[in-house]
Amino acid sequence: MAGTFRSLKTRNYRVWAAGAIVSNTGTWMQRTAQDWIVLTQLTHTNATAVGIVMSLQFGPQVLLLPLTGFAADHFNRRRFLMLTQATMGALALGLGTLTLLGVVQLWHVYLFAFLLGCASAFDAPARQTFVSELVGEADLSNAVALNSTSFNAARMIGPAVAGVLIAAVGSGWVFVINAASFVAVLCSLALLRVGELYPSERVARGRGSLVEGFRYVWNRSDLTAVLSMLFLIGTFGLNFPIFISTMAVTVFHAGAGKFGLLTSAMATGSVMGALLSARRAKPRVSVLLAATAVFGIGCALAAVMPTYHLFGLALVVIGMSAQTFTTSTNSLVQLSTEPGMRGRVIAILLAIALGTTPLGAPVVGWVADTFGPRWALGVGAASGFLAALVGINYLYKYCHLRISLTRGRINVTFDRWSFHGETEVRAPAADAESASAIGAPAVQLHDGIPVHGRPLDLGG
Repeated sequence: MAGTFRSLKTRNYRVWAAGAIVSNTGTWMQRTAQDWIVLTQLTHTNATAVGIVMSLQFGPQVLLLPLTGFAADHFNRRRFLMLTQATMGALALGLGTLTLLGVVQLWHVYLFAFLLGCASAFDAPARQTFVSELVGEADLSNAVALNSTSFNAARMIGPAVAGVLIAAVGSGWVFVINAASFVAVLCSLALLRVGELYPSERVARGRGSLVEGFRYVWNRSDLTAVLSMLFLIGTFGLNFPIFISTMAVTVFHAGAGKFGLLTSAMATGSVMGALLSARRAKPRVSVLLAATAVFGIGCALAAVMPTYHLFGLALVVIGMSAQTFTTSTNSLVQLSTEPGMRGRVIAILLAIALGTTPLGAPVVGWVADTFGPRWALGVGAASGFLAALVGINYLYKYCHLRISLTRGRINVTFDRWSFHGETEVRAPAADAESASAIGAPAVQLHDGIPVHGRPLDLGG
């Protein structure tokens, strides 16, 4: 299978993908049911409470950051994932049991959200970096994009199914079904052919290894710029449970079924964005820049849409741009990071993407409660435009970005690369010697981002 689905030619990846799509569907069913009971059963349409749940669920990404990245780099990822996945399944079963017994309270949801966040904090970097062991470096970018496709295909199916089930049998059974879905991914991990994996070299444990990831990112202007863009989008833009639930309930007065369909509409765009990312051989900063700008436009359009259906169409645009940005960021960071540092750097990436939600979700929830959900979407739009400015600043400062107008056409170029092509750039002798000294391959740049090894100083 060539092109978009080329990673599926690998047997281990096919097995993993089959289990992941089932588990991801269950996860999105639970998220939908969780937001619904908080907003409609445990509170009186309180968006701040939804924001608190998000903070507790994603906060551990930051609190446990040094430990989660360390674990991803030092432990056997396959065995580690079996532990984290089983733990998350048990937590889903616990919350489902309380809900079915009719004794669930808001603080129960808070507690289980926090515990699930702790398990997810360890699971996410190990799961993201485990992809490289399934397919190897050559198909890594494609496999990351297909993982996102699977995740968002489940995001398209799960909320819609959850909406029907909530109306038919209640939220408790949705949680129980999610607990059962973890069996699929556990089976897929057990069925992998260990001898056909591409194991990464384990990093030697030593003093200071927990902070090496931070130091590595700090010394990389390219990673710093990309992760700064992700910080803005992750903090104020990726608050979809607040955006969708408050617009559905307070603006369009929709029921559980229509609420689930809105999440599925955005997931449709996300699948499209992930598939587009899978077609690209290498991710580029220009793609991130365009995606953040479109994300800002999409949020602005959603904020002013007068009807339920037009709002759903705007969510497709938001989903496509957000997924293009996050998938390309994940691939770019993995490909430009030395394998021995990959787990810790991905842990930082995930902490920013998910862990900054505790900072932004309560703020966005407060804006929705105080000024209305349309203003909350305005905050998301602002985050997209600011992230685009960060990308422009990086290209201007380090790649000598130039914008000119010729015969009515806008031309955008920067040193040794244009938006209509790309040129392989080799490191100068000094940089090549330094790379050789640490055993890194020759540096090849895309948008000023190295695919392997150390970054090349572009000046500025």
